Parts: sequence; C-alpha cells; structure tokens
Amino acid sequence: MQHELVIVLDFGAQYRQLIARRVREAGVYCEVLPHNTPIETIKARNPRGLILTGGPSVVTDPNAPMVSKTLFEMGIPILGICYGAQLMGYVMGGTVGKATHREYGKKTLHVNTQSPVFKGIKPQTVCWMSHTYLVNSLPPGFEITAYTDSCPAAAIANDALKLYGVQFHPEVVHTEEGTQILHNFLYDVCGCKGDWVMQDFAQETITALQNKIGNKKVLCGLSGGVDSSVAAMLVHQAVGKQLTCIFVDHGLLRKNEGDEVEEAFKQFNLNLIRVNAGKRFLAKLQGITDPEKKRKIIGEEFIRVFEEEAQKIGMVDYLVQGTIYPDVIESGTQHAATIKTHHNVGGLPDAVDFKEIVEPLRDLFKDEVRQVGLAVGLPAHLVNRQPFPGPGLAIRIIGEVTFEKLEVLREADHIYRAEIAHAGLDNQIWQYFAVYTGLRSVGVMGDERTYDTTIALRAVTSVDGMTADWARIPHEVLERIANRIINEVPHVNRVVYDITSKPPGTIEWE
Repeated sequence: MQHELVIVLDFGAQYRQLIARRVREAGVYCEVLPHNTPIETIKARNPRGLILTGGPSVVTDPNAPMVSKTLFEMGIPILGICYGAQLMGYVMGGTVGKATHREYGKKTLHVNTQSPVFKGIKPQTVCWMSHTYLVNSLPPGFEITAYTDSCPAAAIANDALKLYGVQFHPEVVHTEEGTQILHNFLYDVCGCKGDWVMQDFAQETITALQNKIGNKKVLCGLSGGVDSSVAAMLVHQAVGKQLTCIFVDHGLLRKNEGDEVEEAFKQFNLNLIRVNAGKRFLAKLQGITDPEKKRKIIGEEFIRVFEEEAQKIGMVDYLVQGTIYPDVIESGTQHAATIKTHHNVGGLPDAVDFKEIVEPLRDLFKDEVRQVGLAVGLPAHLVNRQPFPGPGLAIRIIGEVTFEKLEVLREADHIYRAEIAHAGLDNQIWQYFAVYTGLRSVGVMGDERTYDTTIALRAVTSVDGMTADWARIPHEVLERIANRIINEVPHVNRVVYDITSKPPGTIEWE
C-alpha cells in the first residue's frame, strides 16, 4: 500500500523529529529529508505536502541553507516553521530582518480564524516563540494571518499558492493549539485522509518481509528489549522457522536479565540461541573510557558474534536489527550534529558478512513500535518495558568498564527498580536506572571514614524519548532507595538524583 506522504525538509533543526512525530500522530506518514534534496526527487515521491523546519541559520547569510523558488511553485502545499517561514518569505520576494527584541518562550498569538490553518483556533491563543529574525516585509500575494505584540508577521499566507508560514513552533507542547494547527494544514490544506495505522503497517511489513526474504535464512539480534522483540516477531510471522534469533548476553545486562529474556521468549516457539559472551566483550572494552568508542566496539563485536553464529547455521543471508527512527536521527545526518552513535547504526563495522541488514522498524518512533508490538501479539508487559540501550550497562558506567563496577551497578539498579515497582511508579516513568559515576567522595559509615563510590539515579517522563523531563519521584521513595543502596551495596557511600531534562541533557549519561 502506498501511504499518503508529507515530507519534512530539514534545515538543521536539532529537534526536527518532533514535527515528524506530530504529523504521524495525526495519522499521516512523513519522512525527514535534507533541505537540498533535489526537486525531482521530491516530485517523484508525490507528497501531499511539505513542511520546512526551523534551523540556526540566518536566511540573508551567504552560506545559509537555501532552496529554489521552484519549490514554492510546484503546486504542493507548504508550511514553513520559524526559519522555514523566513525562507519562504525571503525566496518569494519579501525581506527578513533582525527583530527589535529576541522572542523566546510563550507569547499571546492573535490569529485570523478565517485562514485555513487557523480554523477552529481561538482568536487569542498561546504559542512558543524562539527566534531573533523575522519577516519584516511581505512577498507579493501574501497576507499576515497572525501576530504577537512583538512580531507583526507571526504567520503569513498565500492561499492561492497554498503557502503558509508560522514564526512560532506548533510542534512543541507549549503552543497550546499547535496540534490543531498542524491537523488543519494536513487535512484541510493538503487534503490528507489519514491512512497511517499501526495495524496496517504490521501486516504490510510482514508481507514485504515475505517477499524480500523468500526462502532464505535470517538471523535476528534479540536483546529482549522492545525494539528487537517487535522486529523479531514481525520476521517470525513472515518467515517462521527460517528465522534464528541470537540473544547475545554481552555481560552488560541488568541483574538476572539474561535468564528472564530466555524464559520470556520460550512461549513464542522461536529458534533462540543464547550466546554467553561477557568475557569477550569485557576484554574488548578494557582500558576504553570514551563513550563513543564503547558504542562502536560493542556494535562491531555484536556483528562479529552474529557472523560466527551464522557460520554455524550455514548460508544466512539476512541480519535483522531493531533500529528505530530516533536511533537514525541521533546518530547524525548531513545537516545535524551527532548526539550519540547508536551501536546498531553508526557503530556498524565497514565490512559485514551478510547479504543485507534488514531493519523493519527503521522508520518508526518508540510509541509506534509499541503499537506494532501489540498488533503482532506481544504481551503488554513485554511491549511496555522501559527502554534499555543496546550497549547496556557499559554506557551507565562512566569511564572504563570492569566486572567489579558492573556488579556494583547491577545491585544498585536492581534495588532502584524494585523500589520503583513497589511504590507503583513503574508504569508512570518512561525510563529509570542507576549510573556508576566513577566519582568517589568522603563519607562516614559505622563511625569510620569512607572514601567510596557515588551512584546517580536517573528517571524521566517522555512520550517518544526525543524530549524528556525528570520524574518527580516522592522524596520518601528516593530516601528508601538511597538507604537501601548505601546499606546493601558494597563500595557505595553516596546516592544523588539527576534533575536534568532533555534537552539540554540526554536521557542516558553516555
């Protein structure tokens, strides 16, 4: 099935994926492409609409990312956001200048409710601004459709060409009616019907996998996490016994996790091979302190283990991975910085001994993956497991990874997770875990001076993992967790709680 498509053209907005998420949530499939994607390529994809993102550049600068005026004359509806709105105004013949006062944060927006993108919006609403430059004279054929007290052209429109620009950010939650604004653009301007449904995606993907794989053999790296579990089930339902799942216990899992994963997947009648490779991974990580190097080493070693197991099975053509869209985005693109390399994206070695790597979830966000998991019959307790990184505890230990540090972290993390569950908070927090900080501090235990390890606790709330806020765990729960860790885990004398949101931080510490 060919889905309706909206293309998001990226001009370097670090959180451009939020726009894609909002479009997907509205039931319309979209993809993020670089701003310099050839117009012929865009036309060939036959999109219902285009959205131009924000970005850090100034349109009047010589090296600013630019597009041809032809883009705006193709007859495809376009919504420009922030830099995208300025670009639209500039390319179509208007001018862009520096604002008298930089606008940042919540602002009262006065809108023309007759404009298609503001249908059903309150005449005065709240929007989120973040800009230094703005459109200060309109191009021919455009009109102002919204303003704030410091931004005369907070929204511009050319209804005849179906071109719309907003200086504010409708994709963020602080814009109170941003979801409706995007919905109006997608459905009333672009004419979308909304055919992006996860149950349909699951069946379409299974059919596509059957056609692609045929009668060939497939390996799947199964970690027990949500992404690899859903990927494994899609392939299992497509090709059955042609699939062999390799569960690599790299020695970097949480307490008892290897046994739990093995037990959980017995019920699905999967071909599952467990490879205990903890010593091998630890040897490779010896002396390594840089988190990017850790990720790349672990990624390559995963592939080498898969290759060895494939040779034992014989004639395996495909390797299946649970890569999802945020992995791809955060691993860096041509126009945005690498936040962190994911071991199953940027961490792959140059030479891989498989015909092809198959990533059935590569275009999905985490909450979409969960929906697919339910659609293919995975139980809710597996689908709703909190995210766990492929490199495991290696990136929750700051500095070199050793067996001794792993044992300390496993015990601390086990206590943390047990107490969160006991408090009934496990279904309210997106992700929570302990971090071995590598910091040592002075303490007093049993009337004696100690100089030992600090464990950090991290807990966040989120929808898709792209932005997150620190979880407000009750103080009495934190107190109980800290007391247990200090009293029950050797070599720990201090526990701290991380209250950093994403951005500016990431969810993981490394």
